[in-house]
Amino acid sequence: MPEELPKIDEILHSGILIYGNWLHKFENKLREYIGNPYILTTNSFDAAYQVAISTLGLQPDDEVIGSPITCIASTQPFATHRVKLIWADIDPNTGMLDIDDVRKKITHKTKAILLYHFCGYVGRVDDILELAQNFGLYVIEDAIEGFGSEYKGKKVGCLGADVTVFSFKTIRLPNIIDGGAVAFKSQAFFEKAKIISDYGVDRVNLRDEMGEINPFCDIAIPGFGTTPSEISSYIGCLQMDVIDDLLKKQRHQAELWDNLLNKTAVKHLLPCEGSIPNYWVYGVLVDDKRTFMNQWRSKGYYASGVHVPNSYYSVFGEQSELKGVRDFYASYVALPCGWWMS
Repeated sequence: MPEELPKIDEILHSGILIYGNWLHKFENKLREYIGNPYILTTNSFDAAYQVAISTLGLQPDDEVIGSPITCIASTQPFATHRVKLIWADIDPNTGMLDIDDVRKKITHKTKAILLYHFCGYVGRVDDILELAQNFGLYVIEDAIEGFGSEYKGKKVGCLGADVTVFSFKTIRLPNIIDGGAVAFKSQAFFEKAKIISDYGVDRVNLRDEMGEINPFCDIAIPGFGTTPSEISSYIGCLQMDVIDDLLKKQRHQAELWDNLLNKTAVKHLLPCEGSIPNYWVYGVLVDDKRTFMNQWRSKGYYASGVHVPNSYYSVFGEQSELKGVRDFYASYVALPCGWWMS
C-alpha cells in the first residue's frame, strides 16, 4: 500500500465503507476552511447539483438565468429536472455575466440566477446578490472550477449565495477521485438537504432500540443516495491538509504566465476587483485563437478554449444569439496553470 495513503487497507477491512468517521472529518475540514458550517459532501458533482436543485424546490418550467459559457456538467442537471435555463449575455472582456442583460431576462417564471465562477475567476458577486434580492430570487453559486477562490477576504462558498455547488472530481481541487459538496446559506436548507441526500431518510429517528428500522420514521420527501465512500472522504482529508500549498503553487504559476506574456500581443483575463482566483487555468484573450493554441501546444503547453457555449446545445432549447458570448468564445484561450506544472 502506498505510504501516502496509509489508512486505505484499514478502511477496506473496517466494515464501515460509508457513513463513517472519515465522512465527518472531511466535511468538518471543508466547513472550517470555507468558513461555512452548512456543508455536506456527495459522491459526485452531479449528485451535488441534484441535491441543490431539489432543496431549493425548483420545478419543471421554472427558469434559472445564467451564462452559457459554462461546463456542461453544471447545466445538464437543470435539463434533467426540466428546469429551463435562460441564457444571459456576458462581458466579452471578462467572461462575467452582463448584469443589465440578466435584469432584462427576469420574468414571473424566474426562480434563480446562476453565478458561475468561470475557470476559477470569481464572478460579479455583489451585483448578482443585489439583483437577486431586489427580485426575490435565489442565487446558485457554481464552484465546479472555483474551490479556494476568494472575494473580499472570504472564500467561495461563503459569499452569500443560497447554495454553492463544488466538484471534487479528478481535475478539480480537492481531488477525491469523484465527489462533490453543497454549501448552504441557511441551516433550514442544510437540514433539508441532509435528508434529500440520503433517500429522504431522517437518520436521527431511523432505528429503534433494537437497531431495527423504525416503522414510525416517515419518509415524506423524495431523495437520492449521494453519500460518498469512506475512501473518498479519507482522500479528501489528505487533500485538505495540503490544499493551501496546491493553491499557492497555482497562483505562482499565474505570476509566471503574467511575466512570460507581458510583452506579447494578448489581453490578460483580469480578476474582478477584490478577488483572488484559484487559477484553475490562466485565461487570455487573443485575436487568432487557433494559431495561438497551436503555438503553445507545439511548446508542450495544452492551450484550450475549454468550454463550448452551452447555448449551442439543442437540449436547452433554441434561444437568441448573444454577441458578448460569441465574441468571448472567439478569443478566449486557457493556458495550463496547475500545481503539477514544473
